[in-house]
Amino acid sequence: MARSRKDRAPAELAPALGPVETLRWAWRQLTSMRTALLLLLLLAIAAVPGSVVPQRGVDARAVEAFQARHPDLSPWLERLGVFHTYTSPWFSAVYVLLMVSLIGCILPRTKVYLRSVRARPPRAPRNFDRLPASATFETDADVEEVLAVARGALRGPRLLPSRVDVVRDEAASSTGGGAGPGAAESAGGGAGPGAATSTGEVRAERGYLRELGNLVFHTSIVAVLVGVAAGALWGYRGAAIVTQGEGFANVLTQYDEFASGALFDTNDLPPFSLQLDKMVARFWTTGPQRGAPRLFEASGTYREGVDGREKPYEIRVNHPLNVGGTSVFLVGQGYAPVVKITDAKGDVVFDGAVPFLPADGTYTSNGVIKVPDARPEQLGFQGFFLPTAVSNGTEEASVSAFPGAVNPLLGLFVFHGDLGVDDGLPQSVYVLDQDKLEQYKNADGSNFRVSLSPGQEADLPDGGTIEFTDLTLFARFQIASTPLVWLPLGGISIGIVGLVLSLAVRPRRTWVRARRVGSRTVVEVAALDRVPRDDLGTSLEDLLAQLRSGLGDPPDDPEKEPR
Repeated sequence: MARSRKDRAPAELAPALGPVETLRWAWRQLTSMRTALLLLLLLAIAAVPGSVVPQRGVDARAVEAFQARHPDLSPWLERLGVFHTYTSPWFSAVYVLLMVSLIGCILPRTKVYLRSVRARPPRAPRNFDRLPASATFETDADVEEVLAVARGALRGPRLLPSRVDVVRDEAASSTGGGAGPGAAESAGGGAGPGAATSTGEVRAERGYLRELGNLVFHTSIVAVLVGVAAGALWGYRGAAIVTQGEGFANVLTQYDEFASGALFDTNDLPPFSLQLDKMVARFWTTGPQRGAPRLFEASGTYREGVDGREKPYEIRVNHPLNVGGTSVFLVGQGYAPVVKITDAKGDVVFDGAVPFLPADGTYTSNGVIKVPDARPEQLGFQGFFLPTAVSNGTEEASVSAFPGAVNPLLGLFVFHGDLGVDDGLPQSVYVLDQDKLEQYKNADGSNFRVSLSPGQEADLPDGGTIEFTDLTLFARFQIASTPLVWLPLGGISIGIVGLVLSLAVRPRRTWVRARRVGSRTVVEVAALDRVPRDDLGTSLEDLLAQLRSGLGDPPDDPEKEPR
């Protein structure tokens, strides 16, 4: 009579796992291939938010614009770390677990693979009829001739050779010698002259490169993960806007945006500097691509180190300047109106180029001018720049029809008061803090605005003037350093080779057994795919054809067709 689980004695129940057994069980689960594939899928899903939502380390201004458009959703995304997805704790946890899981899979499989590489093909099964594909035929050739032809047919091509062993049973030699029972011979050897063997078999196995391809593929994934992690931990990336005629030095204060890995020290920034002499921006003027970029090119000189020799450079899109282990990319350009401002006392309080950041494909740009030295009150200007201004039917031109500077127009609203720059708190040069500012108004109560073309000047309400003296361009550079950047690229390239091997190579075992029966030799052939495929029968027919052709038998139907 069977007893229930509750009726069993405590000694009959399986003992609970101890701490060591629990850790061993958890390690086996983590290092299984199923877990590695699940973690790889999870990592791909976790990377989706970083592709959909702007990232602070790539474009901080895009993050600010996104938060302004989604004020209710942004706080939750900030708590979850979506704006810095690839450095968030949850993404890093999946990343590390995947790396550990892959390494835990690769090491034991490598050990098993090395043992299999040293092993010889297994002995033939006793009953070939139980295998998926087998056949039998008879020939007048002796056993030795059959074994020699079979060995040559099973060797395979030079690039992907098979491992072949020839095994003979009791042999009698015309000279009185013998090979002895169970004597084995690897591919390339042969029986001595005059030897006669009554039975023998050829064992062949191919496809060892398949598992090597799997190991290479998984190792390449680890290499990619290590390379990306090294770049994220020890790399840095920043952006700087440089106006034509000005320069940039690779120090932290020169960056408009800067982000670095957790293990990178900003004191290790490689010293170099560059001067932007000319920025060229050309657009298509006709055809379906009208207005599309045609050429962006920045040129000037750079100096590596503090006392390095001055060298010329040209940077185009996807053709960066490499200096000091750092790459300088040209990622954008725009217009910088040159503005001259005098205050109510007639003093020149501002004279220089101001970058206006493009907002759309026609390079309608937004910008801010801060004049903290103006008296009696500080002045602030906020407005837009249109490269090719056209009228929209009202008195003022308000849209740009083309990204090239065909009809430039600068429109600014004017503020006065305290800019807040004396409070000691950092401010963005592209944002005007209006908390302590008051906007100038017209007599009818509308906002006062100045609209200037190059060479024009306008009077300010409380005295002073603003003049649009010239127009120049600026370049937006991305400066980045990624250690071991070659490792992910090399890992992907080698991984593709490994994947091709794992998919193309067919592991297969083949046996040819020959025994002398009277005046005829019975030849049995069988094959077994270690990875199921549909062409096993066809391959066996080809092997039979090679054997019969090598033995000089007529191409008639064999006694037993392949199954």
